[in-house]
Amino acid sequence: MELNSILSQIESGNEEDIEKHLHQYNTENRRRFDFNHNQEDARIKLCQGLLTVLGRPVRSSCQSTALETLRILSRDKRVLGPVATRGGILTLAGLADIRVSEENTEKGGQQQQQQPVEEAETPEKERVVVEALKCLCNVVFNSVAAQQVGADVGLAQGLCALLNSAGARGHEVSLFSLRLLFLLSALRSDVRGSLRKETKAVSLLRGVLEDALQVRWIGPYEAAPPDPQAPPIPPEDSERAMEALKALFNITMSDFNDQEDDHQLHLIVAIMRHLLMLKAHTEEKTEEAHSHAINLLSNLPVHCMDVLINVPKQGGLEEYGGKNLEAVQVLMDFMVKRIDKGTNYKEGLTPVLSLMTESSRHHREIRRYLKAKVLPPLRDVKERPEVGTTVRNKLVRLMTHVDMGVKQGAAEFLFVLCKENVDNLLKYTGYGNAAGLLMARGLLAGGRGETEYSADEDSDTEEYKLAKPFINPITGHEEKPMPNPMEGMTEEQKEYEAQKLMNMFGELSERQVIRPMGVREDGSLAPLEETISQYNVEDSCESDSD
Repeated sequence: MELNSILSQIESGNEEDIEKHLHQYNTENRRRFDFNHNQEDARIKLCQGLLTVLGRPVRSSCQSTALETLRILSRDKRVLGPVATRGGILTLAGLADIRVSEENTEKGGQQQQQQPVEEAETPEKERVVVEALKCLCNVVFNSVAAQQVGADVGLAQGLCALLNSAGARGHEVSLFSLRLLFLLSALRSDVRGSLRKETKAVSLLRGVLEDALQVRWIGPYEAAPPDPQAPPIPPEDSERAMEALKALFNITMSDFNDQEDDHQLHLIVAIMRHLLMLKAHTEEKTEEAHSHAINLLSNLPVHCMDVLINVPKQGGLEEYGGKNLEAVQVLMDFMVKRIDKGTNYKEGLTPVLSLMTESSRHHREIRRYLKAKVLPPLRDVKERPEVGTTVRNKLVRLMTHVDMGVKQGAAEFLFVLCKENVDNLLKYTGYGNAAGLLMARGLLAGGRGETEYSADEDSDTEEYKLAKPFINPITGHEEKPMPNPMEGMTEEQKEYEAQKLMNMFGELSERQVIRPMGVREDGSLAPLEETISQYNVEDSCESDSD
């Protein structure tokens, strides 16, 4: 379909011919996502012409067809100039039934005339609303100018009002309203702040989650457990829940201070616990939903995580003070699954590692439970800590991963499980695997972290006590006694070999192949000459006394 032909029809103003030509263009280009530069000017003119058509009092079928064409064109960032204006955004907002304030409308451009509520419930009108929302999603995502206009006219606040009334509308209206809210909150920090403080979007999105996940409260922060025989979350409910979770993640990136916020956040943690107990219609969707829940939990204050284990009506484990650790087990299973995937560790694994690390640091029962699962008492230490298929083996392997965030996340998690005790950590990982963390924390000389933990001590097994004298502290595993390479040498031969080794080190150091390092008193690394001079100064000070 030639664009000039469509433009001619738009200029003629014949509604039926316009719809016919646009429908043909949509059929031919529905799956097109890349556009050449040849007809760029014509596509810009077409965008302007479509806005003109959408500003006329045409029937709903013509509006939805024009909006579909505009949605296809909005995939090209280069042609969004006419749409990413105040007038263009207000036209699309009006068609999407997003009501912005009169003050914003009067500043520039007329908002599309709102249709009566009765018509808004018809399938034809609903299709117009959905197509307009899809257009706005594309335009906002692809245009910084549109993002600015959206913030200026209060598009996010209008979306919240639309979501409040979306219960009487179809699934797609709610879905794309949530998606547009997610985009606006992701791309504009000022929108995030206003949504949280002025629009009370946290409470609104919490209500969306409660509805989609069918939450039934049986306590202040306790949802009724899902029925084991109940079917999985329906696909449509799952889609809405995940869009709401993504929007909530953006909005909760800022700090929360007042008591009302604290109450809302405790409720959200309770809903996330409920979600972790649910299954979606496929295993992939279940993992995706749990991933969004974990990302959101990582944003929330750590003191709220007590809701994950405090479910009085459901009961818990006596050895953990009656706390219910089912959700924590789901988190650990999720972590193991992400490790086993072996890809995308930075985005897929670090959030759950961070969540479990901070939860363990501040909640004793969570730490004790995870310690028992991840670092059970050592018995067989014949293999290196990084060799094997246990959770400990997998995490120790990650301590030397090439990605710094992954490496630090795994090491910090194990360190917290060991109550930030260096000796305890080395027992499970070996000095070689833990050196990076200890250097970063200034603990190469031993000691503890800054967090205070309970006084209960770990007891070693009899098998470990017997093997301990033969464990290589660097590798962390039991080694057979090696023959003494200096056996049979005279003292002169030993001195010659030692001098030869020192000369080799000196030569490598002069060539800057290696740099000998020492350990300061605070446990951090420093060039060897600096640490030696430090000790020489101390010795000279002591010898100067009369």
